Amino acid sequence: MSLCILAAGKTMTLTVAAFTLSWTHSVEKAHWQEDWKVVPSGLQILEARIKGSGAGMEPPEGSVLRDGWWVYTPNIGLQRRLVLAASGATGEGWTLCTVQGCRELGRAAGDTILLEPCGPEGSSQPR
Repeated sequence: MSLCILAAGKTMTLTVAAFTLSWTHSVEKAHWQEDWKVVPSGLQILEARIKGSGAGMEPPEGSVLRDGWWVYTPNIGLQRRLVLAASGATGEGWTLCTVQGCRELGRAAGDTILLEPCGPEGSSQPR
């Protein structure tokens, strides 16, 4: 499988079956991580982790505290794509990690990033 990253009018293709997306909450400054699987019809979340808690970001019911992280499985279905929009309030964007390494996405306020499975030729699927 391949993951297409669309940003600033360009598409980058990563040949991966899974990725971890992490970021810092702009108000509470707590760290978040999500593990995703890439499938032909979309993106499936496998697990999420929150380092701490705060106003409006309490760990969901069923979360387990493991090594300082609240760990849980979000109850959302398959997502055709993820749309990330930077607030600029944290001084950093998202970090996307795969077996190939990590890269920062969407650092500047207003940057919009799309993540979605790639079509057979490595281009993003029709929207």
